[in-house]
Amino acid sequence: MNAESKFEVAGATLGSGAEQADKEIIELPGADDLDLETPIPDPYDLALEDINPANGRLFSEDKFEAYFARLRAEDPVHLNDTPFTGRYWNLTRYEDIKAVDQDDQNFSSAQGFVLGPRTDARLAEDNLSALNLPMFIGMDNPVHNDQRKTVSPIVGPSSLARMEPLIRQRVQDILDGLPVDEEFNWVQRVSIELTTQMLATLFDFPFEERHKLTYWSDVATAQPGTGIIDSEEERNQVMIECVTYFAELFKERQANPGHDLISMLAHGQHTRHMNPMEHLGNLLLLIVGGNDTTRNSLSGGVVAMNRFPAEMAKLQQDHSLVNNMIAEIIRWQTPLAHMRRTANSDCVIGGKQIKKGEQLIMWYVSGNRDESVFADGEKFIIDRPNARQHLSFGFGVHRCMGNRLAEMQLRIAWEEILRRFSQIKIVGQVHRPISSFVKGYTHVPCVVTAK
Repeated sequence: MNAESKFEVAGATLGSGAEQADKEIIELPGADDLDLETPIPDPYDLALEDINPANGRLFSEDKFEAYFARLRAEDPVHLNDTPFTGRYWNLTRYEDIKAVDQDDQNFSSAQGFVLGPRTDARLAEDNLSALNLPMFIGMDNPVHNDQRKTVSPIVGPSSLARMEPLIRQRVQDILDGLPVDEEFNWVQRVSIELTTQMLATLFDFPFEERHKLTYWSDVATAQPGTGIIDSEEERNQVMIECVTYFAELFKERQANPGHDLISMLAHGQHTRHMNPMEHLGNLLLLIVGGNDTTRNSLSGGVVAMNRFPAEMAKLQQDHSLVNNMIAEIIRWQTPLAHMRRTANSDCVIGGKQIKKGEQLIMWYVSGNRDESVFADGEKFIIDRPNARQHLSFGFGVHRCMGNRLAEMQLRIAWEEILRRFSQIKIVGQVHRPISSFVKGYTHVPCVVTAK
């Protein structure tokens, strides 16, 4: 983007951010570990201090479990310090993660909610990654609660009750349109399609253009050079298209509000006067939150059932296990692998001295496999008695706003799957993105067999 480019968002103007050009740009976590050639070593062949769980390849190659198992056993509050990320402590045990997540007085989100030091460059137009923009998930109270309350009615009980018949009809249409006994990509045909249709409903977004939402979500969180975008410049251009499109919808909803997220932001007491970057940040937060998490849990459930086929047989014999199974899918998949907090003062966690201003990375994906809480934590067990104790939605003031909507979509999907198919068999290699934040899938090749 050149230094002269400007565009309007909800009546405000966003400049190029050229004045930030001489500052370091913070990219996505793990980017300094993007050696794609060297095989990932066994964690027990490394010195303990050399283990860095933020390497995105651990997740794309599905090799993260052994790394976290060693850290939980030998160094559950583990220090890393790199030029790219700065100094950060990895919390890998359930109780430490939960304690920090619940304590918003002593541990802040306002310095960033993903790995990487907060700088003014994170707010610069030079880097329009969704993980770098201001949004309420990366704010402390009272601002966090004020902005969150503006949009939370969209996922309240009465709203969910209204949406359930629509979600079920859409699930039925998607599943009925699948080829039987022919290979297809579950991610594209089911997971993305369902969550994209749901996003279009929540935003009252033009339905025929709904795939823009998925595309913007993928671009906003992608790491350059990993298949979705090649550079920050490409991301910026796509994000400009996104915010320009939404600017028109904001103007429209300012004049004619409805019961949708754009109208709520456009008219909310604490959101209608947000600056352009806050508008873009909160929009992307809601897009990513409504897309990546449910989408990857829908795909993760199919992967889990294939890895643990006895659980699918158990479910087919007892459909009443669906509700508990949904909690187990979310635990086992953990669609967002981590969140970050920053210490507001010196403290001690797990015997380690944490200094004020240091980063704490809460590895939900590790806490969800902590054997002291979840017996055989690496296994997928659909009738696990404490599956609902998982960390995936977080705790405290930042607990996932749309958790009930996500659970409802997953429940309906599996209820309808069980009515139609006797088997969903993965028939090729599963592909995952290179990311230590979004833990998901890009390709799950499978064949369904009708009942």
